[in-house]
Amino acid sequence: MRNNIKSCLIWANGKSPRKRTITKLIYLGYDKIMCADGGANSAFYLGFTPHYIVGDLDSIKKEVLEKFRSESEIIYYARQNDTDLEKALKLAIKKKFKRAVIVGATGDRLDHSLCNIGILLKYFGRIDLKLVHEKTVGFVRSGEYSFTTKPGETISVYAFDEKTRITSEGLKYPLKNTALPFGEKESTSNEATGIKVTLQIKNGKAMIVRELNVLFDYGFFLNA
Repeated sequence: MRNNIKSCLIWANGKSPRKRTITKLIYLGYDKIMCADGGANSAFYLGFTPHYIVGDLDSIKKEVLEKFRSESEIIYYARQNDTDLEKALKLAIKKKFKRAVIVGATGDRLDHSLCNIGILLKYFGRIDLKLVHEKTVGFVRSGEYSFTTKPGETISVYAFDEKTRITSEGLKYPLKNTALPFGEKESTSNEATGIKVTLQIKNGKAMIVRELNVLFDYGFFLNA
């Protein structure tokens, strides 16, 4: 089964994802690979050819650029008011992709990692975004959000101001019209008690972090 909605995989220049993760995402329909500058280095080493390479090209290795020059569409942007990841994301929106999975967005620089995680919030509502890091996936939701899970799945929920209130059903540590302002209170390593969880997110949006393997098992990348 594949995702028939126009979807892409955006590969940033952070810690390289696992090859099997990329292979699975491509199988599920995220088969257009868009590398943000040095993300192409990781794609090269893992044996994937990007359809697009986007950015100011200051991080991609010379031999990688030469390898992909005849195989990929290379789009050079000199502007520095956007990160290379944002340049790639804006291109995805321009090309009318409806969904994107970001990989390689976190790594050895905390500032880059925070900036890239913040992109999930910044572009919420413009394109359906998910960010994969190692064994977990982060994404943003608002309003009522229900999903299928398995008992014991680790689920974390974060919000960012006092006005956003969250109520949960199906979590071991219930949220009851709870505010989760970042840096003050969070719901880290909560746990599903059954096969369904419902979140009511009022007056704002929340970031949810779930287990990658569970999401693969339950068709999240096809149906969420």
